[in-house]
Amino acid sequence: MRSEIVFVGLGLSGTDGMTVKGLNALKECDKIYAEFYTSVLIGAGIGDLESVIGKKISVVHRSQVEEEDVIISDARKMRVGFVTAGDTMLATTHVDLRIQAEEEGIPVRLIHGVSIFGACPTSLGLQPYKFGRTVTLPFLETGYQPKSPYDNIKQNKDRGLHTMILLDIRADELRYMTAHQALEWLIEGEKKWGEGLITDRTVICVASNVGSKDEKITAGYPQDLLKKDLGAPLQTLVIPGDLHFMEAYALVDFAGAPKEIIDEEDG
Repeated sequence: MRSEIVFVGLGLSGTDGMTVKGLNALKECDKIYAEFYTSVLIGAGIGDLESVIGKKISVVHRSQVEEEDVIISDARKMRVGFVTAGDTMLATTHVDLRIQAEEEGIPVRLIHGVSIFGACPTSLGLQPYKFGRTVTLPFLETGYQPKSPYDNIKQNKDRGLHTMILLDIRADELRYMTAHQALEWLIEGEKKWGEGLITDRTVICVASNVGSKDEKITAGYPQDLLKKDLGAPLQTLVIPGDLHFMEAYALVDFAGAPKEIIDEEDG
């Protein structure tokens, strides 16, 4: 048997979201591990993946990847597949596993998949190179609301850059922050810190289940969005910075943003 780890990104949804290259590589693996605590594959379970690949898949939890060496141990003596939703190297946990393999002299292959970082801007019609630092919003807990997400969004906004906002996922508890909860987080943050990031005229975009047949994109003002059906989790928010006129038209036509944003950008 050949020693190797093959990292495969499964894409955003379904068993058909991975590349043909990724599927063929997984069919050649002796053992396959999957982790879904950093991101979740929409519309497909382990059984669906096993049927398509024709192999048994072992689901591993965070501690098994970060603290145990079962994957590296297997890869010393066989070809191991390691699959994740989205792309394959977007979490530091996966990079660390790759480093371990390299230091052990275990060959590594990367087979990338579609990720939210490319798909969300594309669906909204926003230019990917105009995004600044990505932010993650944690669940609001009693007495706990860190200011760093607010600060990072404001820094991007001050520089004219768009911000992609990822919402908290607790896969072990089957808890996924909703867009409405995220909007409330931002509104509460504005009440607390009051630096003018979120106003009644702040355009916010919501992308729901991107890459799936149930994809839904919406853009509007905070209070209007709170009254709308924004689709089901998994959801991602975007707060635009300075909009090119084409981006403004895209948000109006694709996501139902208020038409006055076109006049604002043209002016």
